[in-house]
Amino acid sequence: MKDIIKYKDFVGSLHFDSDDEIFYGKLEGVDDMITFEGASVRELKSTFKEAVEDYLNICEEIGKPVYKSFKGTFNIRINPELHKKAAKKSVELGISLNQFVERAISEMIENSKDRVHGL
Repeated sequence: MKDIIKYKDFVGSLHFDSDDEIFYGKLEGVDDMITFEGASVRELKSTFKEAVEDYLNICEEIGKPVYKSFKGTFNIRINPELHKKAAKKSVELGISLNQFVERAISEMIENSKDRVHGL
């Protein structure tokens, strides 16, 4: 599992720089490069919240959409044997491979436990 932090409906990726001894992160799911950092976990959480709030305010001021837009299409690379099994199973279920993958992703999202606590 990747180290992440949550606030409101936003997710930030987290990293640690051992040379500079600082935590840093990036706001995910937006079209802009929004970063935050802190010397402690407490400071990192605080600067993440500040970054989100600042970003929301800027987007509102300039009339920019907050979240990155997604087209609903993407390419995936999987093991050829898994691809074969998925294609076969989709035929057995009477659905397209695309529908099969969409259902699998939906089920994974719905059934996964949220192990990261929001702020």
